[in-house]
Amino acid sequence: MSLAILVPTRGRPANLARLWQAFADTCVEPTRLVALVDNDDPELRGYQDVADRLRDEPFFRMGIGPRLRLGPTLNEAAPKWAARSDAVGFMGDDHLPRTVGWDARYLAALDRLGTGLVYGNDRIQGQALPTQVAMTSDIIQATGHMVPPGLVHLWIDNAWLALGQALDAITYLPDVVVEHLHPIAGRAEWDAGYAEANANERSDADRAVFERWRERELPGWVQQIKEYDRG
Repeated sequence: MSLAILVPTRGRPANLARLWQAFADTCVEPTRLVALVDNDDPELRGYQDVADRLRDEPFFRMGIGPRLRLGPTLNEAAPKWAARSDAVGFMGDDHLPRTVGWDARYLAALDRLGTGLVYGNDRIQGQALPTQVAMTSDIIQATGHMVPPGLVHLWIDNAWLALGQALDAITYLPDVVVEHLHPIAGRAEWDAGYAEANANERSDADRAVFERWRERELPGWVQQIKEYDRG
């Protein structure tokens, strides 16, 4: 099985370089890190420098496009990668895999599920929320989305958990550590990106979208996924 991890990132090229080094140190499968960068990012030059340094790395990719925010960016990129990978995942630029072979463990869990989702221990939410995740590509191909449309940044992990539970096909790996270096745990400094993403207004708006999706659309997603013919 093959795995592509999508990493929307903004304003933090040093984090992307750190994440790639963690991939190089811990991946045991040909797992792709796909950085998704905004074309209006003030740190665009820094991202281009990272890409230049990694130009010969076969499992690093970087795409540059219009700023869409987290959820829409994932929905834009995920179908393309689902068409060429057995599984597609998400990490933020503030996640860091710590467990050697985490990618093989994710793929083994997904292979056992057949269709489903898997996540590890982020050392903040643990089992409670998949702040990083991987899912079989048929989920994206069946629904056309990785994230419920309308979700901008928050409550996305709640949606992945709800989907996995509704499918009865989600696995948590407590001994696979993909650390979330987030300021709420004192592991990073608050910056403009965190302030924008975690504003009360953003949380309220995304929660309303999530709750509406869970009530009205989640059953349809489950049916589409279960009926999808993977060929």
